[in-house]
Amino acid sequence: MVNNLGIKFFIEHLAFTGGVFYFCTKLKRISMAAPIISPSLLAADFGNLQRDCQMVNQSQADWFHIDVMDGVFVPNISYGMPVVKTMAENCEKVMDVHLMIVQPERYIQTFKDCGADILTVHAEACTHLHRTIQEIHNAGMKAGVALNPHTPVSVLEDIIQDLDEVLLMSVNPGFGGQKFIENTIKKTAQARELIDRTGSKALIEIDGGVNLETGARLLAAGADALVAGSFVFKSDDPIATIAALKAL
Repeated sequence: MVNNLGIKFFIEHLAFTGGVFYFCTKLKRISMAAPIISPSLLAADFGNLQRDCQMVNQSQADWFHIDVMDGVFVPNISYGMPVVKTMAENCEKVMDVHLMIVQPERYIQTFKDCGADILTVHAEACTHLHRTIQEIHNAGMKAGVALNPHTPVSVLEDIIQDLDEVLLMSVNPGFGGQKFIENTIKKTAQARELIDRTGSKALIEIDGGVNLETGARLLAAGADALVAGSFVFKSDDPIATIAALKAL
């Protein structure tokens, strides 16, 4: 799969996406030229999923954000493996898969086989988080840990150097279109301090309530990547909206 800049995201090589160079074995943003933009397909039109995937392919977005919900860990059910596999067949950019499910360790290889490049699990859902991160890496994917709004950044202190991504939920997980939780700005700064202090190569991604105003403040606080669902797909011109986020 080749992105709109004509350069494949190879997990073990240098890649160039959306004007920013990455050393992809670490997924570390080393230029501040532009943020990573990851439109959330949870907000796409599922009657026209291929169309919406192609729109993202043609845009300045860097990743596809795929939210998998089980109706147990969160009070909603989104989609399962067959739909994720279909998404992967139509996505020409990085597949950023976010598991909002209990016992995510049961499905690591399954989501690798479905096309995931990055697999993010919730700290709150993993009894043996370090082991789960190791298993994600062993499966050949980048590993992320997501934190719900009530979970402090400090829980990552002993695992931060093993992570490729920290995903901070800026809404309560389960539904799109929610209001941004202001405390996320402080948590983003705390995550940036932890990463810089420990020398971790993890990226900070924010999911929920992202728009041009909140996105600018999150980037100023130290975020690297922005997930945007309703703000992109419900806009009159999604490609222009993605470009505006990219220009922050």
